[in-house]
Amino acid sequence: MRRVFLITGIMAAGKSTVAQALAERLPRSAHVRGDAFRRMIVNGGAAMTPEGEDEALRQLRLRHRIAAGAADLFFAAGFTPIVQDVVLGAELERFAGLVRSRPLLVVVLAPDAAAVERRERDRAKTGYGAWTVAQLDGTLRRDTPRIRLWLDTSAQTPAETVEEILARAGEAEVPAG
Repeated sequence: MRRVFLITGIMAAGKSTVAQALAERLPRSAHVRGDAFRRMIVNGGAAMTPEGEDEALRQLRLRHRIAAGAADLFFAAGFTPIVQDVVLGAELERFAGLVRSRPLLVVVLAPDAAAVERRERDRAKTGYGAWTVAQLDGTLRRDTPRIRLWLDTSAQTPAETVEEILARAGEAEVPAG
């Protein structure tokens, strides 16, 4: 059955790895990497900071609109799109409203801060600059609505996380309307 997935969480939560592994499990799928749209900006990019400048928020919302549009186009073409991006706070419900295709499944990867710090140290790319893990984790847990499926993936492998997402897909589905 076709559906749209949104895999979100803080940086180094495992979004890219889990989204790719999930896409590889499905017969017709597309991995929509939200961060790729941010990297398309050559000059004038504004990164999100803890201060939350207006221009950075405008660009983040642009990135989310593009990702949601790409998801809808892939879905209309017969694919199951898996969108992966940092979508926190009020932006989570806003993003869910941008995706027109249904069913939409929202999965929040929420490993504990210690696991995120360990993953950040162990990976080749660096996500944290203006933010600390504790700050972004606080934003996730304090400001992000507890909608759909939240998973503590601190002790899970990506394969185990994918299995849990597939087993609990009904809990991730955003109600229509």
